[in-house]
Amino acid sequence: MTNLSSLKNTHRPAKNVQRIGRGPGSGRGKTSGRGNKGDGSRSGYQRRFGHEGGQKPLYKKLPTRGFSNLRFARRHHAISLNVIERLYRDGEVVSIETLADKGIAIDRKCAGLKILSNGDLTKKVSIEAAAFSAGALEKLQKQKIVHTVVS
Repeated sequence: MTNLSSLKNTHRPAKNVQRIGRGPGSGRGKTSGRGNKGDGSRSGYQRRFGHEGGQKPLYKKLPTRGFSNLRFARRHHAISLNVIERLYRDGEVVSIETLADKGIAIDRKCAGLKILSNGDLTKKVSIEAAAFSAGALEKLQKQKIVHTVVS
């Protein structure tokens, strides 16, 4: 009969734990691998991120020049044609507001809706979006679906 005391862990090999501070024969005796003096040898010491022990840290040596457009970039909420096919019926309008009404989570910071070309759209809907991918535009024009660019 199997009981808890007879179970063995067969998935992970047991680690050899290095016991520190157990005399000179252990290889980690006396100072326990902490060195002789200084902050790191004291109990309760926590290393600060980026601290290099009196030397100027790397992040202070690197230049701070440059510009990133990330703060000003306009991010769109992307939706594919197959999602529109699944969510909407004939004659409906596809827009940010109707997506929110249908329960699709929209980021408030988004600059608008972008239509992507994944899948096919067979329903006759009108689309109001801020941007269209090239493939989506091609499919919409081929099927003569009304689409307008809204900023």
